[in-house]
This record gives sequence, structure tokens and C-alpha cells, in this order.
Amino acid sequence: MTQSYMAAEVAEIPQAAARFLDLSKQAVAETAAELRRIDPGLIVTVARGSSDHAATYLKYAVELLAGVPVASVGPSIASIYNRPLRLQGAACIGISQSGRSPDIVEMMRAAGVGGALSIAITNFADSPMALASDHCLPLQAGTEKSVAATKTFVSSVLAALALLAEWQQDDALRAAVADLPEAFAKALKLDWSALSARLVRAQSLFVLGRGPGFAIANEAALKFKETCGLHAEAYSAAEVLHGPAALVQARFPVFALAVEDAAQPQVVATAERLAAQDADVFVTGATANGAMTLPLVSGLHPLVSPLIAAVAFYKFIEELARRRGFDPDTPPHLRKVTETI
Repeated sequence: MTQSYMAAEVAEIPQAAARFLDLSKQAVAETAAELRRIDPGLIVTVARGSSDHAATYLKYAVELLAGVPVASVGPSIASIYNRPLRLQGAACIGISQSGRSPDIVEMMRAAGVGGALSIAITNFADSPMALASDHCLPLQAGTEKSVAATKTFVSSVLAALALLAEWQQDDALRAAVADLPEAFAKALKLDWSALSARLVRAQSLFVLGRGPGFAIANEAALKFKETCGLHAEAYSAAEVLHGPAALVQARFPVFALAVEDAAQPQVVATAERLAAQDADVFVTGATANGAMTLPLVSGLHPLVSPLIAAVAFYKFIEELARRRGFDPDTPPHLRKVTETI
């Protein structure tokens, strides 16, 4: 069987990460210095799709390390409703693989007019979004032919973490970010075939996480839908108990991202509760009563651990898509660049 573009792009993630760390180092340093200069009391993010999941990851990472609140702004506030926002003293971070969607571009332009320091994270340094922003962090990921974003998603989160580490001058996170290409390579060797066997004929599932892991849960749920035709809903491992758990009955599949951070015991506790409802529960990197453990790279900084799980997931989901009879490169009714207003 011919290798899919998606499989090739997932395999390239370690190299793409190393390129970003090498070629965009100066851009990261200059942008971080500007963040230290303005000392923002608020950060807003602008993104859609997988890029919005990267922004959610950034939200948790910034709030946990810097203590600065991060809020997502709907691009339509600028593009459709033409409502200026008062963003003096804030920073606005836009994330877009292409940097071409008109609504994202207009919101970044409006944020700058509203007084924010605007920062673009994109694979194209000459894109309209990059040109509309004060600073740009080029992803250096290379061409991504598959509709499903993989290496650009990982590179977007990597860029956000690198910026955060330099902004806060946090040596522990700096070291963890520098080691990510090696950790990604380890993640690509993990075997999640047990989960694949369970989901090959499944119709729906829940994906759970907490903190930055919840961002990856959202990204995983999207990829289940777009590459596998599988209805997946992402929930916080706390929020799922406030109603959605009523749907979980015998053999209902649950995929829980229990990365090594302070929320891991709570994710495990939720997994065990759902397993007690006779669900088929799979947990990454932790042991939970009644659940199957999926391997995960251990001993990592808690702010990078969920991103490693994403890389392992991408390898798994490409294989699952083909097992379910789908072409992961060309999901029905979707295209690579979605331009919305």
C-alpha cells in the first residue's frame, strides 16, 4: 500500500520541530523580549480548527506558567460584526497554518488597531496574517499536503511553548522544548494497536483530558471525525461527569489522556468511574482499574507531555483511518485551506 501524505508528514514531525528550533530561534527571542517589555495582563488568541486547539494548549500553558489569563476571541467580531475591541496592554496571538483565512487576518489587524501586540504563528511568513501582525513565528514545517493538519499543529504548539519559555525565561521549559525533537521520535515508536482494534468498527466515543491535555483531546476528537468518519466528542475529565457520562453504557469506548501532570489522578479517577459503568476505557501512560493502559513517553516536563501524546495519536489515527477504509489525506467535503469570513 502506498504511504499516505499524512503518514509521511507525521513521520517528519521530529525534523520539522528541529527546523523550527533552529531557523526561528531569533524570531522567538525578539518576540519574547517584546512581551517582557509590555508585560501583558491579558492574552487573546485568534484561530479556528486544529489551530484553535493549539491556542487552547497555549492558554493552559500560559496560565499555568505565567499566571496571565488567556481568552479566545471569535474572528467574526471583526470580520462580520465590525466591533473594535479595547486591547491596550494586551497581546494577541493568531495561529493559522496558511495565514490566509480572511476572518483571522481581519481579527489580527483589528487587534493591532485596538492596541494589542499582535503575534502570528503560521507556516507562511509572507501570508496576509503574518503581514498584518507585529511579529511572526514561522513554523518552518515545510509543505503539508494532507488535509489533516499534523506536523503544522505540533509545530504551532512547539512555537507557543518556545515563546512562553523565552518570555518567562524559564530554564526548565527551555530545556524541555529543546529536547522535543528526540521525544517526538520516541512517541512515533509507541504501539496503540489495542485501541485501533477496538475502534475499527466503532461509531462513537468520548475523548477526555484536563489542562493542556484537554486541548489534545479536542484535537483528537476532530481527527477521529475528519479522518475516520468516527463521531467523537471531547470533554474535560471533570465536565464529562456533569451530564455526558449518562450516555456511557456497556462497551462504550472512552479514550482518556492521562499525561504526567497535576491533573493525572483526576483523569484516572474519571476513567475508573466510567470503566465501572462497563465502558471500554483506554488510558495513556497511567494505570486505571478496569481500563487498558496505552504506552506514553514518561519523565517529561508537564507542559510538553500532552504534545508528545498528540504525536503518538497522529501515528495511530492515520493507521486507524486506513483500517476503517478511509483515505486520511482526502476527508470528504473538506479541503486543506478553509477560508471563512
